[in-house]
Amino acid sequence: MTQRRFPDSFIWGSATAAYQIEGAADEGGRGPSIWDTFSHTPGRTRNGETGDVAADHYHRWREDLALMKDLGLQAYRLSISWPRVQPGGSGDLNPEGVAFYRDLLDALAEAGIDAVVTLYHWDLPQELQDAGGWVNRQTAYAFAEYARHMARELGDRVKVWTTLNEPWCSAYLGYASGVHAPGHTDPAEALTAAHHLNLAHGLAATAIREELGDQAQISITLNLHVTRPGDPERAADLEAAHRVDLIGNHIFLGPLLDGTYPTELRELTRHLTDWSFVHEGDLNLIRQRLDVLGVNYYSTNYVRQLPPGEQPSGDSGGHGAGAASPWVALDDVEFLPPEGKQTAMGWNIEPDGLYELLTALAGAYDGLPLMVTENGAAFEDIVSDDGAVHDPDRIDYIARHLDAVARAIEDGADVRGYFVWSLMDNFEWARGYSKRFGIVRIDYDTLERIPKDSSRWYAEVIRANAVDAAAVSGATGA
Repeated sequence: MTQRRFPDSFIWGSATAAYQIEGAADEGGRGPSIWDTFSHTPGRTRNGETGDVAADHYHRWREDLALMKDLGLQAYRLSISWPRVQPGGSGDLNPEGVAFYRDLLDALAEAGIDAVVTLYHWDLPQELQDAGGWVNRQTAYAFAEYARHMARELGDRVKVWTTLNEPWCSAYLGYASGVHAPGHTDPAEALTAAHHLNLAHGLAATAIREELGDQAQISITLNLHVTRPGDPERAADLEAAHRVDLIGNHIFLGPLLDGTYPTELRELTRHLTDWSFVHEGDLNLIRQRLDVLGVNYYSTNYVRQLPPGEQPSGDSGGHGAGAASPWVALDDVEFLPPEGKQTAMGWNIEPDGLYELLTALAGAYDGLPLMVTENGAAFEDIVSDDGAVHDPDRIDYIARHLDAVARAIEDGADVRGYFVWSLMDNFEWARGYSKRFGIVRIDYDTLERIPKDSSRWYAEVIRANAVDAAAVSGATGA
């Protein structure tokens, strides 16, 4: 690495999600979400842990805002809890819930921090799930009305509206593998849910622009998969990687940006569904102008095509040993165990994958602005005798991925900003509180906030608008 400078207009931020940090699950008029139900169901999460308290951000947001200011954040990516502002997913709004976000957004504006607001980060109101959830087409229309309400209530306080966070996870982890709420394991449901999530995005984007005008900045965040053949000289492995690309990426990129589902995708999944859930006119509704595409990136996949009759080993592509596979229609594809150094999640560390993803998107969709809306790593953090958290592995991970972003910009990708995941340790979904991604440590006994070394390092990166190889070497002891 050498020193990499970023454009003067580059935006530096951090990201969180409502259910992972807010807590106050039964306070302020909030209704139950699918994650309340899922996490309170025995056997669904590690040690039965829930987001009932989480990082208690609902009560401590002013303290957390002070941390953001100390970091010098220019933007904060937060999500709105749908059941906090509209408890049943339709009908009247909850004034207390709306006021919570209004106060937070006002304080961010006063601090000079732009708000990037995600409308859906997986916490569907339970009443909508009881009516079918994302398998029910009407959920997309309910989401659009919720988006319209938020535009009316909060529109002048939001810099960028992100409709959905990682619909791949909502569809495939929620409805195929069952490791996320609502915990279903039906591949046909997963494909139906994916389409209805796409439709929800298009309807919501239209609703927001109807309320706020064309100046409203609309985004969606995708966790796009960088998948490589286990043997790049083996044609079958190349084809396996291509099929993962179809199921993981083009089921979203196709309708969102091209206005179509790839023919190959429909052919690949025809034994699971006839795609009758796609109604006439849906693709026109889905393909709305994107002002920026959010990209979440953590690691890469390596796959091989299984010989006939051979069963895959491992943990279904890194999403839980013994779980059903989230990769519908890919029963004959094996996700290979990661090699080399890994994060605490068991994910490989491959910054070049982020470079390749950003440059590939720039090449495929000329003129589309990009933003890295999540990137970061969980490691086994330890509080030292001096009360500090020294996390050189996290600093090294972030630095090398920022270097990849800078290289992508130099090679023509229009990347507008970077949001580290996450501002603070939080409830890591089915893994409970066992994995720590934050640059600020949360003591879950006392709820004390302890900025880690990575937070101070990141503050210096923001101040310098550059990543310095010497600083990385010093941080990692190299």
